[in-house]
Formats: sequence, structure tokens, C-alpha cells
Amino acid sequence: MKHEVKTLDNKAAGSIDLSDEVFGLPARADILARMVRWQLAKRRAGTHDTKEIGEISGGGRKPWAQKGSGRARQGSTRSPQWRKGAVIFGPTPRSHAFDLPKKVRKLALKTALSVKQAEGKLIVLDGVEMPKPKTKELAKRFAKLGWLSVLVIDGPMVNEGFARAARNIPGVDVLPQQGANVYDILRRDTLVLTRDAVQHLEARLK
Repeated sequence: MKHEVKTLDNKAAGSIDLSDEVFGLPARADILARMVRWQLAKRRAGTHDTKEIGEISGGGRKPWAQKGSGRARQGSTRSPQWRKGAVIFGPTPRSHAFDLPKKVRKLALKTALSVKQAEGKLIVLDGVEMPKPKTKELAKRFAKLGWLSVLVIDGPMVNEGFARAARNIPGVDVLPQQGANVYDILRRDTLVLTRDAVQHLEARLK
């Protein structure tokens, strides 16, 4: 399919052929949900921990005699009913990651790209080079283009000046093409790809 190409100054810069195999797939909410869940699960630290009875200090002797005191029988101050006692069946450090087939991950990324294309929220830029890569200047251009929440994906190497200028603009993410992922594509309203990004993504996903 044909798609127009723009410059950062919002001027026409020709057109590009987008592969239907990558940018023309039907929306699959189930696939996207599985992929986002997989990504977020991998990000979880899994460092939550509670002390089991063997990790509590003290409590070696019986607090009081079994009978005669009038109080409930107790065997140790490390028991869970005591203050600063153990936690029974509490969380322990673990990985929350789970397996997701490569075919599903690949399909999810193609589906995310296709959804943005179908919604008219996919922009293709000729390039992101700027004569003066300043944050103030770039913010003005984004405001003129109406990009308030945008993910910009460049080629294998992100233009350093552009990335530095975009770093402090709220609602803007910049990634190299190998960092393109479903979660970041969906969390931003507009997806911006450079010509290089389109070529590398198509080669990677076909």
C-alpha cells in the first residue's frame, strides 16, 4: 500500500510502499493483550519477600508453661500470630516471566503496526535530522504537527542530536528499530517511523 512521507517541517517528501504483510493485518486484540502481558511480566522485579518461621530470630524457648497460666498455649514467639512473627505462605523472590512463542510475538508486533496504520495514526518521516537539534525547537515542531503523545522509531542507530533534543519533551519516546515493541507502540497515540525504520522492520518481520 502507498503511504505519504513527510518531513519534520510537515512538508511532503514523496511516498513509500508499505508491505501488506506487515502493515495490513487485521486487528487482533487477543494477540496484543497476550503480548503486553508477556512484556509487563518480564519487567516485574519479583523481589517481594517475607520471612518464614525459620528466618525469624529468637523464639527458641517456650514463652510460658503449657498449663496453669490461664493464657492460651504457645510454643514459640516466632509463630505467625505473634507480633514480628513469621508470615505463612507469603511471597518469595521469583521470576514472573513466562514463555510466549516467537511466532506470536512476531504476529503481535505486525498487528500493532497494522492497527496504527488502520487508525491513521502512522506517520512516515523522511528523516529526523535537524540543523539545530534543540529541545525548544523540536517541541515547537511537534506542537505544530499535533504530536502530544508520540513514539518515534528510527533506523538501527537513533540520530543522537534528535534523541537528545527529544529526551525532555513529555509524552515523547525515541527508539531504534530493534527496540520496537508492542507495549510502547500502543501506549503512545501516534507512531512515527523513518524510512530506515520501515525498511528494517519489513526485513525483520516478513
